[in-house]
Amino acid sequence: MSASSVGRGVRQPSSVRRVVVASLVGTSLEWYDFFIYGTAAALVFNQLFFPTFDPLVGTLLAFTTFAVGFVARPLGGIVFGHYGDKVGRKNVLVATLLLMGIATFLIGLMPTYATIGVWAPILLVLLRFLQGLGLGGEWGGAVLMTLESGDRSKRGLNASWPQVGVPIGLLLANGMLSLMAAVSSDEAFLAWGWRVPFLLSGVLVLVGLWIRLTIAESPAFEQVEAKQEKARAPIVDVLRSYPRQVLLAIGARVGVDVVFYLFVLFITTYIVTYLGLPQSYALNAVLIAATFQVVFIPLFGALSDRIGRRPVYLAGAIGAAAWTFAFFALLDTGSFALIVLAAVVALLLHAAMYGPQASFIAEMFPTQVRYSGASMGYQLAGVIGGALAPIIATALLSRYDTSLVVSLYAVVVLAITIMCVVIARETAKADLDAEDAAFHTRVRRTRPD
Repeated sequence: MSASSVGRGVRQPSSVRRVVVASLVGTSLEWYDFFIYGTAAALVFNQLFFPTFDPLVGTLLAFTTFAVGFVARPLGGIVFGHYGDKVGRKNVLVATLLLMGIATFLIGLMPTYATIGVWAPILLVLLRFLQGLGLGGEWGGAVLMTLESGDRSKRGLNASWPQVGVPIGLLLANGMLSLMAAVSSDEAFLAWGWRVPFLLSGVLVLVGLWIRLTIAESPAFEQVEAKQEKARAPIVDVLRSYPRQVLLAIGARVGVDVVFYLFVLFITTYIVTYLGLPQSYALNAVLIAATFQVVFIPLFGALSDRIGRRPVYLAGAIGAAAWTFAFFALLDTGSFALIVLAAVVALLLHAAMYGPQASFIAEMFPTQVRYSGASMGYQLAGVIGGALAPIIATALLSRYDTSLVVSLYAVVVLAITIMCVVIARETAKADLDAEDAAFHTRVRRTRPD
């Protein structure tokens, strides 16, 4: 049996399942950590860390600290991507999970503005930055471990499993905050209840580390390492040889990121602060919608193996552009049932984009620089998209007092995503072995021995 067959399609099923489970559990915990912060920013951080400002302005400042995590993610992607391409995917994934867990646990211990004044938001920003570094390195490694370990005909399905970690992390985060809000008074939740989900992260990370340490290295990386074909400077090779792919990855991702954070984070600000409805409406609607995503993300990933990444991706993007108008109209009714409908359809359309997204972006790059290239494209889009989306949406709502401008903002960025997916090549049937060999040949020609 050749190294190629092992790396691309004939690995033992139990081994592939172990990799999928380890990637899914680790990614779910990382996103739990990330979303706990975002939801807490929407609910209580404006009161705890920016109490001297108007509520909407305080929320805007809280979302600004949330955005710091996105700014750190490209740096995490570059740093951890470099080491992931140089020393392997597994060890880097252990480091990212540990970094994220420690930062989240420390946020749970943070003193507030009332205790230490301006140092409270400063320390909050620092810990949020560390969260972003960890998550920036996590996504690429988790996706590549699953994509590079399984059958080549199931790359879309396999790579979609780490994506499922997003709704699972969202379910855990919103579920824990909902539980704490239910079992404590508003005063108790503001005083200590919000801290419990952050502190719980310390226990969850230990479980994730134990699972992640049991898996083997990616066979595709092992094959490149055995042939001594690893990139000497992965990030340099990406920028020199694959700038177009990086730009297309950014564009393909940016609209997906914007609408996701409008659908799952800005919805809380809109319902609670703007409409004056109970926060449980937003939290529970997102919980129900995220449950549907857990099922549909791998289904759309599998569908992309059958009919291609681009058709599935485009269907989701076009649908989301249309739905964003209905989304806010349904929220405006104040009916919990219609708010749930708005969230469920929104996240199903997001799943159609997010399911094939991991394989679509990862397959743009050869194994030697895949961690660096995929992470760079994915995480830079996060700065432009997810980091700014709640801030821009809140500012637009404050300035124009209508959700229509928020919908138009979403449509503009989705148009960019649609254009980039149309321009990019279809990757579902790409021969990754041939692309690895082509990369090695190209680099050998351009570098002295």
